[in-house]
Amino acid sequence: MSGILAGKRILVTGVLTESSIAFQAAKVAQNEGAEVILTGFGRLSLVERIAKRLPKPAPVIELDVTNQEHLDGLADKIREHQGEGARLDGIVHSIAFGPQGAFNFLEAEWSDVGTAVQVSAYSYKSLTMACLPLMEHGGAVVGLTFDAQIAWPKYDWMGVAKAALESTNRYLARDLGPKGVRCNLVSAGPIKSMAAKSIPGFEELADVWNHRAPIGWDLADPEPAGRGVVGMLSDFFPRTTGEIVHVDGGVHMMGA
Repeated sequence: MSGILAGKRILVTGVLTESSIAFQAAKVAQNEGAEVILTGFGRLSLVERIAKRLPKPAPVIELDVTNQEHLDGLADKIREHQGEGARLDGIVHSIAFGPQGAFNFLEAEWSDVGTAVQVSAYSYKSLTMACLPLMEHGGAVVGLTFDAQIAWPKYDWMGVAKAALESTNRYLARDLGPKGVRCNLVSAGPIKSMAAKSIPGFEELADVWNHRAPIGWDLADPEPAGRGVVGMLSDFFPRTTGEIVHVDGGVHMMGA
């Protein structure tokens, strides 16, 4: 099959519904020639059902990124699906979570903040390291962020967690560059997904895009962000690492 990911093997995390960026990334990756494996956490049957809606049904591996046993066994689980010559050419990190307390900046307790940072930022490193034995020939890691340069309404400690993710990306790019592994983030605009429903005041946050995106932004269309992820997974950016690519309709560069 032809395509910019022809022959590549990609692990995609964070697929929950068809409205997720992760699902669109997996779909576009398959259409561009990749072989895709998904991971799921919690409602595994839901992820398996969604996996069947991809152009080609994809296997699903259970993965809780806060569970060291899951991480330690991930490479072997991938080998079980791929058989001899198992490898990964790319990883999509689409994992973020903040307890409700993390969305109140002044009142949040460390237990909530710590959970948000561990799941949303530290897991970028731990997931990549769990997969590294399968990336002996190099590859690409792409994560999803929400522009952490500024303070957003209602986003609070999740914004801090995303800032930690963006910093983690730079250090991971530094340390894995000699191994031929590129690490980049796609900073996407807001999408009306299941994850968005857990953010108190999401509508107020997302409304910024209705007025400030010069090229427009559709809250119901995750495909542009999914395409951005696939672009960064491809060999078209062979010497780009530690970067943050904005797929947000241009909001990030608009002044007050």
